[in-house]
This record gives sequence, structure tokens and C-alpha cells, in this order.
Amino acid sequence: MAFQDKSLMCSDCGSTFTFSVKEQEQFAEKGYTNVPGRCPACRQARKAKRELETAGTSSYKNYGTAPRTDRSFQGSRNASFRTGERRQMYPAKCATCGKDTQVPFQPRNDRPVYCSDCYRKTNPVQR
Repeated sequence: MAFQDKSLMCSDCGSTFTFSVKEQEQFAEKGYTNVPGRCPACRQARKAKRELETAGTSSYKNYGTAPRTDRSFQGSRNASFRTGERRQMYPAKCATCGKDTQVPFQPRNDRPVYCSDCYRKTNPVQR
């Protein structure tokens, strides 16, 4: 098919631009069937605006991992920490000193519960 230069009107700025034979051949190679509706300057401006709008919003594009859009991580161990929610606390009595305290788990009768001070004494941090 023989191409000829075409004069087209830009849908954004209204100026007339030439859709050259070379551009038409490139469009045909890529399988494009429609003629461009915008002049090269408006196409470039639209592309730059689109890149600015999406810059930094897609962790998939920038880091190779898909962005987390669901809340599937909420069932994990530290879900309340990650979501900013306050954990539900349960009243308990310390097995060592007898002080009333609150713990982030449902106490069971067969297991001892300690206040934070007594817990530190029975389970020292190993560094």
C-alpha cells in the first residue's frame, strides 16, 4: 500500500499537523489502524502528564512487586500494628505478684499470665 502525507487537525489544540508517510508506515508496522488525533506536541504533553500522574503510585512498576490492594495480611500475627488499629486487650491477674493487668490474648486457666514487670523477670531479653 502506498502512503501519502496527510494533513490532520489536532483534537486538543486545533492546529493542523502532517501525518507523514514514515509515521504511517510505523503505525502500520505496529498494527495501528486509526490515525492520530493529536499533534506530536500534544501527544508528548499528554504522555508526560500521564507519567507524572502515575509516578510513585505503582510499586509494581518501580520495584517489581505488585501493589498490595487487598487486606489479606490482616489475619497475620501483627495485623493490628500494620493497620493502625488498637489490639483488643483482656483483663488478667499476674500469676507472680497478683497485680491486675491487661494482655493482648485471651487468658487460659491452664497457663500462667504475667504483668509486664514479672514477664521481664521470668523471660529476660537475650542480646
